[in-house]
Amino acid sequence: MEPIITSKVLLATLIPMVTAALVMATGRSPNLRESISFVGAVLTFISVMLLAPGVLSGGAYALNLITLYPGISVSFYLDPLGLVFAGTASFLWILASIYCIGYMRGLDEHAQTRFYVCYAVSVGAAMGAAFSANLFTLYLFYEIVSIFTYPLVMHHQDKEGYEGARKYIIYLMFTSKAMLLPAMAIIYVLTGTLDFNMSGISGGIFPPEADRMMVIIAYLLCLFGFAKAGIMPLHNWLPDAMVAPTPVSALLHAVVVVKVGVFSICRVMLSLFGIDLLDVTGMGMFTAYVVSFTIITASIIALTQTNLKARLAYSTVSQLSYIVLGVAMLTPHAITGGLLHIANHAFAKITLFFCAGCIFVASGKKDISEMGGLGWRMPFTMAAFALASLSMIGVPPVSGFVSKWYLALGAMDISNMILLAVLLVSSLLNAGYFVPITFKAFFGTPPATDSGSGSLERQPLVLLMVVPLLITGLISVLIGIWPDLFLNTIKLMVGS
Repeated sequence: MEPIITSKVLLATLIPMVTAALVMATGRSPNLRESISFVGAVLTFISVMLLAPGVLSGGAYALNLITLYPGISVSFYLDPLGLVFAGTASFLWILASIYCIGYMRGLDEHAQTRFYVCYAVSVGAAMGAAFSANLFTLYLFYEIVSIFTYPLVMHHQDKEGYEGARKYIIYLMFTSKAMLLPAMAIIYVLTGTLDFNMSGISGGIFPPEADRMMVIIAYLLCLFGFAKAGIMPLHNWLPDAMVAPTPVSALLHAVVVVKVGVFSICRVMLSLFGIDLLDVTGMGMFTAYVVSFTIITASIIALTQTNLKARLAYSTVSQLSYIVLGVAMLTPHAITGGLLHIANHAFAKITLFFCAGCIFVASGKKDISEMGGLGWRMPFTMAAFALASLSMIGVPPVSGFVSKWYLALGAMDISNMILLAVLLVSSLLNAGYFVPITFKAFFGTPPATDSGSGSLERQPLVLLMVVPLLITGLISVLIGIWPDLFLNTIKLMVGS
């Protein structure tokens, strides 16, 4: 079926950009500024959902904005994979915009207008990446995400903030310039285009006579060039970015930055190279083993972290590689599980970071050792944390179980016991670094320095943070019990 040509595909990118401009113009009026941010988030989600029925019925939407050179253009295309990413990110922006009010005001953060402006532009760029019809457009929005999240990482403007932001931008900009630009040049020379093949996941864009070694080089440059995916050894920027405010960490680790990274890799694997070529060259299994190393190693490092956000950061490094692992196994079950984890991980991980921020605003605690008995003073927050943790571990009926179930089926489809063992061992490691937090919060002894025993969740600003995290935590359970919406959307692309 030919895609419908419509300018509506621009709305999801344009609305956040307009929102950023209006936020900047109303910066002196906090109430108006934050209202605009919320309305912009709602309108962005609506603009994506208006296109959803057409995609879910087997169609697609496209628009060629400008052609720079034959085969190189700024073009947009919405298919099931883009819909999953765009729909998830835009919906979570609505909840994040509410959460940010409680966090930023609760800590009386400075430069709040700059924060909201960069937040909106970053989400808009993520929408652009989700709608990209070719590698050039994807690269363009990928870089915009890097540029506008840099001020968010260095938001506190202290020594740690500047150092974390410096590492962040060096890692992401160096890899994109040193790897993605050469990759695009090689791909264009071999194929004469940078357009994605949206007709299916089996065939890519490379002709049979393309030099096999150059194809492999281009693939490896793409795999490691999208460093936002956090694949080791190009992951060190991610834990250091934890110096940012918690809403930024949630943006980095659940909604935009890392998801743009893994989305880009998945798009390149499925729509540029195709699973047939990845199978013939052996790059699929090579990728599976590389990310398996990341999954296990990052999980082990997470066990050693005592700072809550640092533990969540290394958990993110591990969990992101589940997505790439699923696609790399090249079977319908595995690809379904990997792409499904884009949404499942987003809802669970943003819940965990929301909880970490809520704990800090309400109690000032950052270290896990200080959280003894906190569950009784912040029962809703810690209950949501427990639910999201179960999703990360893969316990039914929470959403993460469905992802890991399909990934395990994929490993059995190719009779690879090593990858199956990676999934099982990593789930045990997930339990090893998540369960003690919940246990300590509800059954641990409060620190001697703690005073008072009343609820910490009754403060109005804290309540603005508790409501969004409860919603995301409950949704994480609901999409585990009823995963059909995301499953059916992904299967339209995978064909299973």
